Amino acid sequence: MKKIDRKFGKKLEVDAKLDINGHVFTLPVIEGTQGERGLDISKLYAETGYVTIDQGFANTAACYSDISYIDGKKGILNYRGIPIEELAEKHSFVEVAYLLVHGQLPNQKKLKKWSGFLTEHSLLHEDMRHFFDGFPRGAHPMHILSTMINALSTFYPNVDQRSLKADINETSTRLISIVRTLAAFAYKRSVGEPIVYPKHDLSYGANFLHMMFDSPVKPYKIDQDIVDVLNMLLVIHADHEQNCSTTAVRVIGSAQVNLYSTIAAGVNALSGPLHGGANQAVMKMLRKINKDGGNVDKYVAKAKDKNDPFRLMGFGHRVYKTYDPRAKIMKAACHKLLKKLNIKDPLLDTAMKLEEVALNDEYFKARNLFPNVDFYSGIIYRAIGIPENMFTVMFALGRLPGWIAQWREMVETKNTKIARPRQIYTGVPCKRSEGSAE
Repeated sequence: MKKIDRKFGKKLEVDAKLDINGHVFTLPVIEGTQGERGLDISKLYAETGYVTIDQGFANTAACYSDISYIDGKKGILNYRGIPIEELAEKHSFVEVAYLLVHGQLPNQKKLKKWSGFLTEHSLLHEDMRHFFDGFPRGAHPMHILSTMINALSTFYPNVDQRSLKADINETSTRLISIVRTLAAFAYKRSVGEPIVYPKHDLSYGANFLHMMFDSPVKPYKIDQDIVDVLNMLLVIHADHEQNCSTTAVRVIGSAQVNLYSTIAAGVNALSGPLHGGANQAVMKMLRKINKDGGNVDKYVAKAKDKNDPFRLMGFGHRVYKTYDPRAKIMKAACHKLLKKLNIKDPLLDTAMKLEEVALNDEYFKARNLFPNVDFYSGIIYRAIGIPENMFTVMFALGRLPGWIAQWREMVETKNTKIARPRQIYTGVPCKRSEGSAE
């Protein structure tokens, strides 16, 4: 595998100065292609003996990357320099996955070839199918998914940083294709229904829906509008800079762990309620409001009360300080789909009322508490029949190409080092041994 000498940002002529007890140290200032600036502290400890503290890494850039870019103040999200709005409207998830993994959108010849590879690799090794019998009935599909992805490394070539002379493109394609099969099988296992195999003549999204919902006693009819909205959901979840699960993938992968186990780590990170589980929290909140008579105004008032612990789930975002661009796309798709399906669901009715109140309330507008991607994704998933315990699995399906792209970028970059943060020790002071120098 050829290592790539990536651009590590532009070093500006101006430097930052750090004064420690009268000793002045120089910190280079680095600028990215979008004008964002950072201080290079890579030599700080070696030169000063000091480390920096940044719990949660809110102000720390852990890598250089050319995969995705976010401007939280302006509400911008790009993949490889292409706006998310354009990708969601004009391109399929298969095209966007290719863009992330390979660095550019495919032409028709490459797209046809890659789509063929996806179909070819959609079947799970038959020996692995029996693994599902070992999980207890009712096991969470997310836990089944991460376990099965990890198990792939025992059936297929071990692709890690040392063995990348093997075809990384084939392995990436296999993962992107087979994970939807694993996800559908995990769901079928959780509800006690027979497994449904993929079909060669269906698109990526249609095949997943077929494997999820088809049954010997109730054949599933593919609705192109549902396939289209699923495609959109996968596209807008495909990457999002250095979030928790992506960071987990980079950290685990930096130890030269095989790709399958590395991706399994990303799935496990995503399963947390503070990360991928947020849309399930939205549905839980809506049920609580509904159980209390559907009084939306009451819960909006509770959310405004600083002495009330209640929070409106699905509003606001840690990065975006304006309307999440993904939520704008999903809002339009959500309203269009609900109108088309003409679903009578009190939970969805409550969600729409809550959205209307929050969008017109000065309290929420002043604090940039707009409905976010988790608010709308939960509503759409419910409308198309995806059960709540599969919401996070759907997130993982969309994010997979981004994880693979981030991992590949890391291992193909020169001078990649194993992740090894520092700490400030606050435990019991160390005792000096007898005879030690004072």
